[in-house]
Amino acid sequence: MESIPFNPILEYNSDTLLFIRKLYDLDKLERMEEAITILKDWLKKEDHIVKKNYSSNYLERVIIISKGSVERAKAKLDKIATFRTLLPQYFEPLNDLEKPLLNDLVTGIPSKMTPDHYRVIITNNKAKKIDGGLMDFYRYLIMIAEYMQCNDYLNGVEVIFDYRDANLIELIKALNLVEMQQVLAIVMEGYGMRIKGIHFITTSKAIDTVVYLFKSALNKKVAERIHVHNNVDTLHKHIPKDILPSDYGGQAKSLLELSDDLKAELSSENYLKHYKEMQKACTNENYRRDDKFNEQCVGMPGSFRQLSVD
Repeated sequence: MESIPFNPILEYNSDTLLFIRKLYDLDKLERMEEAITILKDWLKKEDHIVKKNYSSNYLERVIIISKGSVERAKAKLDKIATFRTLLPQYFEPLNDLEKPLLNDLVTGIPSKMTPDHYRVIITNNKAKKIDGGLMDFYRYLIMIAEYMQCNDYLNGVEVIFDYRDANLIELIKALNLVEMQQVLAIVMEGYGMRIKGIHFITTSKAIDTVVYLFKSALNKKVAERIHVHNNVDTLHKHIPKDILPSDYGGQAKSLLELSDDLKAELSSENYLKHYKEMQKACTNENYRRDDKFNEQCVGMPGSFRQLSVD
Protein backbone atom coordinates (compact mmCIF):
# COMPACT_ATOMS: atom_id res chain seq x y z
CA MET A 1 0.00 0.00 0.00
CA GLU A 2 1.22 3.50 -0.81
CA SER A 3 -0.65 5.06 2.12
CA ILE A 4 -2.85 3.87 4.99
CA PRO A 5 -6.47 3.93 3.79
CA PHE A 6 -8.92 6.27 5.51
CA ASN A 7 -10.78 4.78 8.46
CA PRO A 8 -13.76 6.47 10.14
CA ILE A 9 -12.65 5.69 13.72
CA LEU A 10 -8.86 5.24 13.51
CA GLU A 11 -6.33 7.99 12.91
CA TYR A 12 -2.59 7.64 12.40
CA ASN A 13 0.45 9.75 13.05
CA SER A 14 1.82 11.49 9.96
CA ASP A 15 4.85 9.18 9.92
CA THR A 16 3.19 5.91 11.03
CA LEU A 17 3.50 4.01 7.74
CA LEU A 18 7.13 4.93 7.07
CA PHE A 19 8.22 4.65 10.72
CA ILE A 20 6.84 1.15 11.25
CA ARG A 21 8.05 -0.16 7.88
CA LYS A 22 11.51 1.27 8.53
CA LEU A 23 11.53 -0.27 12.01
CA TYR A 24 11.48 -3.70 10.34
CA ASP A 25 13.66 -2.81 7.33
CA LEU A 26 10.66 -2.88 4.99
CA ASP A 27 10.63 0.79 3.97
CA LYS A 28 11.61 -0.09 0.40
CA LEU A 29 8.41 -1.03 -1.43
CA GLU A 30 10.00 -3.95 -3.28
CA ARG A 31 10.99 -5.62 0.01
CA MET A 32 7.41 -5.50 1.30
CA GLU A 33 6.06 -6.76 -2.04
CA GLU A 34 8.54 -9.63 -1.96
CA ALA A 35 7.48 -10.58 1.58
CA ILE A 36 3.79 -10.54 0.58
CA THR A 37 4.50 -12.71 -2.48
CA ILE A 38 6.34 -15.25 -0.31
CA LEU A 39 3.33 -15.43 2.01
CA LYS A 40 0.89 -15.89 -0.86
CA ASP A 41 3.01 -18.68 -2.36
CA TRP A 42 3.28 -20.37 1.02
CA LEU A 43 -0.50 -20.28 1.56
CA LYS A 44 -1.04 -22.07 -1.76
CA LYS A 45 1.22 -24.92 -0.66
CA GLU A 46 -0.27 -25.45 2.83
CA ASP A 47 -3.04 -28.00 2.18
CA HIS A 48 -4.46 -27.81 5.71
CA ILE A 49 -5.08 -24.05 5.54
CA VAL A 50 -8.50 -23.60 3.95
CA LYS A 51 -8.48 -19.92 2.95
CA LYS A 52 -5.90 -18.98 0.32
CA ASN A 53 -7.01 -15.58 -0.99
CA TYR A 54 -5.94 -12.87 1.46
CA SER A 55 -5.60 -9.31 0.17
CA SER A 56 -2.11 -7.82 -0.05
CA ASN A 57 -3.05 -5.12 2.46
CA TYR A 58 -4.20 -7.75 4.97
CA LEU A 59 -0.99 -9.75 4.57
CA GLU A 60 1.13 -6.61 4.92
CA ARG A 61 -0.48 -5.94 8.28
CA VAL A 62 0.20 -9.55 9.35
CA ILE A 63 3.86 -9.07 8.41
CA ILE A 64 4.05 -5.76 10.30
CA ILE A 65 2.52 -7.19 13.49
CA SER A 66 5.02 -10.06 13.10
CA LYS A 67 7.88 -7.54 13.37
CA GLY A 68 8.66 -7.87 9.68
CA SER A 69 9.38 -11.59 9.87
CA VAL A 70 7.81 -13.67 7.09
CA GLU A 71 8.34 -16.86 9.12
CA ARG A 72 6.51 -15.35 12.10
CA ALA A 73 3.74 -14.19 9.75
CA LYS A 74 3.36 -17.74 8.44
CA ALA A 75 3.14 -19.04 12.01
CA LYS A 76 0.49 -16.45 12.92
CA LEU A 77 -1.68 -17.20 9.88
CA ASP A 78 -1.45 -20.91 10.70
CA LYS A 79 -2.14 -20.29 14.39
CA ILE A 80 -5.22 -18.10 13.94
CA ALA A 81 -6.63 -20.56 11.39
CA THR A 82 -6.04 -23.36 13.88
CA PHE A 83 -7.77 -21.42 16.65
CA ARG A 84 -10.82 -20.92 14.41
CA THR A 85 -11.00 -24.70 14.00
CA LEU A 86 -10.31 -25.75 17.58
CA LEU A 87 -12.00 -22.86 19.41
CA PRO A 88 -14.88 -21.83 17.10
CA GLN A 89 -17.04 -20.61 19.99
CA TYR A 90 -14.93 -17.43 20.28
CA PHE A 91 -15.34 -16.53 16.60
CA GLU A 92 -19.13 -16.53 16.43
CA PRO A 93 -20.23 -13.09 15.17
CA LEU A 94 -22.34 -11.00 17.51
CA ASN A 95 -25.31 -9.60 15.60
CA ASP A 96 -26.63 -7.82 18.70
CA LEU A 97 -24.07 -5.43 20.17
CA GLU A 98 -26.56 -3.99 22.64
CA LYS A 99 -26.54 -7.01 24.92
CA PRO A 100 -26.60 -6.09 28.63
CA LEU A 101 -23.06 -7.44 29.18
CA LEU A 102 -21.61 -5.33 26.36
CA ASN A 103 -23.43 -2.25 27.66
CA ASP A 104 -22.00 -2.90 31.13
CA LEU A 105 -18.47 -3.38 29.76
CA VAL A 106 -18.18 -0.14 27.79
CA THR A 107 -15.32 -0.52 25.32
CA GLY A 108 -13.86 2.14 23.06
CA ILE A 109 -10.77 2.99 21.03
CA PRO A 110 -9.58 6.63 21.04
CA SER A 111 -8.96 7.66 17.44
CA LYS A 112 -5.43 9.02 17.97
CA MET A 113 -2.37 6.83 18.47
CA THR A 114 0.40 7.36 20.99
CA PRO A 115 3.50 9.13 19.60
CA ASP A 116 5.23 5.74 19.36
CA HIS A 117 2.35 4.34 17.25
CA TYR A 118 0.50 2.26 19.84
CA ARG A 119 -3.29 2.05 19.93
CA VAL A 120 -5.20 2.47 23.21
CA ILE A 121 -8.18 0.24 24.05
CA ILE A 122 -10.33 1.07 27.09
CA THR A 123 -12.99 -0.98 28.85
CA ASN A 124 -14.99 0.59 31.68
CA ASN A 125 -16.59 -2.23 33.66
CA LYS A 126 -19.82 -0.96 35.21
CA ALA A 127 -21.27 -4.42 35.87
CA LYS A 128 -22.77 -4.96 39.30
CA LYS A 129 -23.82 -8.50 38.45
CA ILE A 130 -22.60 -10.85 35.71
CA ASP A 131 -24.93 -13.67 34.75
CA GLY A 132 -23.97 -16.30 32.20
CA GLY A 133 -20.23 -15.70 32.10
CA LEU A 134 -18.12 -13.47 29.87
CA MET A 135 -18.27 -15.34 26.54
CA ASP A 136 -20.12 -12.57 24.71
CA PHE A 137 -17.47 -10.08 25.82
CA TYR A 138 -14.71 -12.43 24.65
CA ARG A 139 -16.45 -12.76 21.27
CA TYR A 140 -16.63 -8.97 21.10
CA LEU A 141 -12.89 -8.70 21.80
CA ILE A 142 -12.15 -11.13 18.97
CA MET A 143 -14.34 -9.07 16.62
CA ILE A 144 -12.30 -6.00 17.64
CA ALA A 145 -9.02 -7.87 17.09
CA GLU A 146 -10.07 -8.90 13.58
CA TYR A 147 -11.19 -5.34 12.83
CA MET A 148 -7.79 -4.02 13.88
CA GLN A 149 -6.01 -6.73 11.90
CA CYS A 150 -7.69 -5.73 8.65
CA ASN A 151 -7.82 -1.95 9.23
CA ASP A 152 -5.13 -0.73 11.63
CA TYR A 153 -1.39 -0.15 11.21
CA LEU A 154 0.30 -0.10 14.59
CA ASN A 155 3.14 -1.09 16.87
CA GLY A 156 0.86 -2.71 19.44
CA VAL A 157 -1.70 -1.77 22.09
CA GLU A 158 -2.04 -0.24 25.54
CA VAL A 159 -5.01 -1.80 27.35
CA ILE A 160 -6.97 -0.05 30.10
CA PHE A 161 -9.52 -1.73 32.37
CA ASP A 162 -11.41 0.78 34.50
CA TYR A 163 -12.90 -1.05 37.51
CA ARG A 164 -13.87 1.98 39.62
CA ASP A 165 -17.60 1.35 39.07
CA ALA A 166 -17.37 -2.45 38.94
CA ASN A 167 -18.32 -5.12 41.43
CA LEU A 168 -14.98 -6.91 41.37
CA ILE A 169 -16.28 -9.85 43.37
CA GLU A 170 -18.83 -10.49 40.62
CA LEU A 171 -16.08 -10.19 38.00
CA ILE A 172 -13.82 -12.63 39.84
CA LYS A 173 -16.67 -15.16 40.04
CA ALA A 174 -17.22 -14.81 36.29
CA LEU A 175 -13.56 -15.16 35.30
CA ASN A 176 -12.60 -18.64 34.12
CA LEU A 177 -8.85 -19.17 33.87
CA VAL A 178 -9.01 -21.54 30.87
CA GLU A 179 -11.24 -19.10 28.97
CA MET A 180 -8.86 -16.25 29.82
CA GLN A 181 -5.89 -18.27 28.59
CA GLN A 182 -7.70 -19.17 25.38
CA VAL A 183 -8.90 -15.69 24.48
CA LEU A 184 -5.51 -14.15 25.32
CA ALA A 185 -3.81 -16.81 23.18
CA ILE A 186 -6.12 -15.97 20.25
CA VAL A 187 -5.42 -12.25 20.56
CA MET A 188 -1.67 -12.44 21.27
CA GLU A 189 -0.56 -15.58 19.41
CA GLY A 190 -3.18 -15.75 16.67
CA TYR A 191 -3.54 -12.06 15.88
CA GLY A 192 -0.04 -11.30 17.13
CA MET A 193 -1.21 -8.32 19.16
CA ARG A 194 1.72 -6.88 21.09
CA ILE A 195 0.69 -5.54 24.48
CA LYS A 196 2.84 -2.68 25.75
CA GLY A 197 0.92 -2.30 29.00
CA ILE A 198 -2.17 -3.46 30.88
CA HIS A 199 -3.59 -0.81 33.20
CA PHE A 200 -6.19 -1.40 35.93
CA ILE A 201 -7.88 1.61 37.55
CA THR A 202 -9.42 0.84 40.94
CA THR A 203 -9.05 1.36 44.67
CA SER A 204 -10.55 -2.04 45.54
CA LYS A 205 -8.33 -4.54 47.35
CA ALA A 206 -9.98 -7.28 45.29
CA ILE A 207 -7.81 -6.16 42.37
CA ASP A 208 -5.05 -8.35 43.79
CA THR A 209 -7.06 -11.43 42.83
CA VAL A 210 -7.78 -10.07 39.35
CA VAL A 211 -4.09 -9.32 38.82
CA TYR A 212 -3.21 -12.82 40.02
CA LEU A 213 -5.60 -14.37 37.47
CA PHE A 214 -4.22 -12.23 34.65
CA LYS A 215 -0.64 -13.10 35.58
CA SER A 216 -1.62 -16.77 35.60
CA ALA A 217 -3.00 -16.44 32.06
CA LEU A 218 -0.15 -14.33 30.62
CA ASN A 219 3.48 -15.10 29.93
CA LYS A 220 5.96 -13.60 32.38
CA LYS A 221 7.13 -10.85 30.01
CA VAL A 222 3.63 -9.43 29.49
CA ALA A 223 2.60 -10.05 33.12
CA GLU A 224 5.36 -7.67 34.19
CA ARG A 225 3.65 -4.92 32.19
CA ILE A 226 0.59 -4.85 34.46
CA HIS A 227 0.04 -1.56 36.31
CA VAL A 228 -2.57 -0.73 38.95
CA HIS A 229 -3.71 2.90 39.30
CA ASN A 230 -5.81 4.42 42.05
CA ASN A 231 -6.90 7.20 39.67
CA VAL A 232 -6.35 8.48 36.14
CA ASP A 233 -3.59 10.87 37.19
CA THR A 234 -0.98 8.10 37.41
CA LEU A 235 -2.32 6.65 34.14
CA HIS A 236 -1.25 9.87 32.42
CA LYS A 237 2.37 9.00 33.24
CA HIS A 238 2.10 6.04 30.85
CA ILE A 239 -0.31 7.25 28.17
CA PRO A 240 -0.44 10.82 26.80
CA LYS A 241 -3.34 12.61 28.44
CA ASP A 242 -4.55 14.36 25.30
CA ILE A 243 -5.38 11.18 23.33
CA LEU A 244 -7.57 9.75 26.12
CA PRO A 245 -11.38 10.17 26.27
CA SER A 246 -12.72 13.39 27.78
CA ASP A 247 -13.94 11.51 30.86
CA TYR A 248 -10.34 10.36 31.44
CA GLY A 249 -8.92 13.86 31.32
CA GLY A 250 -8.18 13.81 27.61
CA GLN A 251 -9.35 15.61 24.49
CA ALA A 252 -11.00 12.68 22.66
CA LYS A 253 -14.72 11.93 22.63
CA SER A 254 -16.21 10.43 25.78
CA LEU A 255 -15.73 6.69 26.20
CA LEU A 256 -19.45 6.10 25.61
CA GLU A 257 -19.27 7.98 22.30
CA LEU A 258 -16.17 6.00 21.29
CA SER A 259 -17.98 2.81 22.23
CA ASP A 260 -20.95 3.76 20.05
CA ASP A 261 -18.62 4.55 17.13
CA LEU A 262 -16.88 1.18 17.52
CA LYS A 263 -20.17 -0.72 17.68
CA ALA A 264 -21.37 1.07 14.54
CA GLU A 265 -18.26 -0.14 12.69
CA LEU A 266 -18.44 -3.72 13.97
CA SER A 267 -22.15 -4.01 13.17
CA SER A 268 -21.86 -2.51 9.68
CA GLU A 269 -22.93 -4.70 6.77
CA ASN A 270 -19.46 -4.64 5.21
CA TYR A 271 -17.65 -5.66 8.37
CA LEU A 272 -20.11 -8.42 9.31
CA LYS A 273 -19.76 -9.81 5.79
CA HIS A 274 -15.97 -9.80 6.17
CA TYR A 275 -16.11 -11.33 9.65
CA LYS A 276 -18.40 -14.15 8.57
CA GLU A 277 -16.17 -14.79 5.54
CA MET A 278 -13.15 -15.01 7.86
CA GLN A 279 -14.83 -17.84 9.74
CA LYS A 280 -13.83 -19.92 6.71
CA ALA A 281 -10.17 -18.99 7.33
CA CYS A 282 -9.71 -22.15 9.38
CA THR A 283 -7.83 -25.43 8.97
CA ASN A 284 -8.70 -28.90 7.78
CA GLU A 285 -6.71 -31.00 10.21
CA ASN A 286 -7.12 -34.09 8.01
CA TYR A 287 -4.49 -32.57 5.74
CA ARG A 288 -1.99 -31.66 8.46
CA ARG A 289 0.76 -34.10 9.38
CA ASP A 290 0.49 -35.46 12.94
CA ASP A 291 3.89 -34.07 13.91
CA LYS A 292 2.85 -30.63 12.68
CA PHE A 293 -0.41 -30.89 14.64
CA ASN A 294 1.55 -31.60 17.82
CA GLU A 295 3.96 -28.76 17.05
CA GLN A 296 1.11 -26.30 16.57
CA CYS A 297 -1.43 -27.49 19.14
CA VAL A 298 0.28 -29.15 22.10
CA GLY A 299 0.54 -26.56 24.83
CA MET A 300 -2.53 -24.69 23.65
CA PRO A 301 -4.77 -23.63 26.54
CA GLY A 302 -7.46 -26.25 27.02
CA SER A 303 -7.48 -29.91 26.11
CA PHE A 304 -6.00 -30.11 22.61
CA ARG A 305 -3.38 -32.74 23.20
CA GLN A 306 -2.70 -35.65 20.91
CA LEU A 307 -1.19 -38.76 22.48
CA SER A 308 1.35 -40.91 20.66
CA VAL A 309 1.03 -44.56 21.62
CA ASP A 310 3.79 -47.03 20.68
